[in-house]
Amino acid sequence: MKLVIVIPAFNEEQTLPQVLAAIPPAIPPFAEVETLVVDDGSTDGTAKVAVAAGASVHRLPVHRGLAAAFTAGLEEALRRGADAIVNLDADGQYDPAEIPRLLAPILAGEAEMVLGDRGVGTLAHFSPAKRVLQRLGAWAVKKISGLPVTDATTGFRAFSRRCAARLSCFTTFTYTLETLIQAGIAGMAVRWVPVSARPTPRPSRLFRSNTRYVLISLATMLRLVLLYRPLRVLLGLSALGATAGLLLFGRFAYFYFAGISPAGHVQSLIAGAVLLLGAFQLAVLAVLADLVAVNRRLLDELRSREREKK
Repeated sequence: MKLVIVIPAFNEEQTLPQVLAAIPPAIPPFAEVETLVVDDGSTDGTAKVAVAAGASVHRLPVHRGLAAAFTAGLEEALRRGADAIVNLDADGQYDPAEIPRLLAPILAGEAEMVLGDRGVGTLAHFSPAKRVLQRLGAWAVKKISGLPVTDATTGFRAFSRRCAARLSCFTTFTYTLETLIQAGIAGMAVRWVPVSARPTPRPSRLFRSNTRYVLISLATMLRLVLLYRPLRVLLGLSALGATAGLLLFGRFAYFYFAGISPAGHVQSLIAGAVLLLGAFQLAVLAVLADLVAVNRRLLDELRSREREKK
């Protein structure tokens, strides 16, 4: 069996050598272990230090972001014949010595995706605001995916070949949330194992402040909901609009038939009609969006089968 350890990296010349040096040289029962650094258009010596440490390098010609680098890493690992894949951050946050524990549930046939749980609610080097945001993110992903999410944004993950072939990213901010939602909707077995997490020596490159992180995360979550649960969301909005419209119609009917200002309250009638029309349009849009989502899942399934065969 072959294990490929994928490390997306963008300008990580300083931290990457220590991460690569800490990767165990042998990880039973894998006969072959390959480390693959995905150089996301770095402008420093990331690729050089990776090659010097004995890693393979898959270079993206321009900087495309974490989600694109992650997806490229999975595809390249599958192409190289990986039976299992581990994704590891290049910033030194995670301890590569814990890779065997991450792989254990996959090797035992208990899971297709395993995530390293950092215990984000209690991490000392996370600010109180960041701990709250991490918990909220985990709760939101749990609602969408149906998985018992504990750490939704961890980048320390292991995948079976079958699972990796079925993952893709439509969002560009990060892969962490979307791949969990995909796994949950596809009915994959997902497990969490506790891992240690160290403070990173540099600020995050994904966001410059908690406010920016919140705004981008909310926009990403909204897009993911509409991508993967359009029928539920749009029908819910349609039901709210229809209820409000009917209440306004009822208000108008009460005043009209009770003889209380029969000519008045026409504004309730107009507003109710607008809301009911909007609710009907949302219901039609919900059905169309659901059909598109079903078609996309079928295409994803066909593509994943081809990726798995390579």
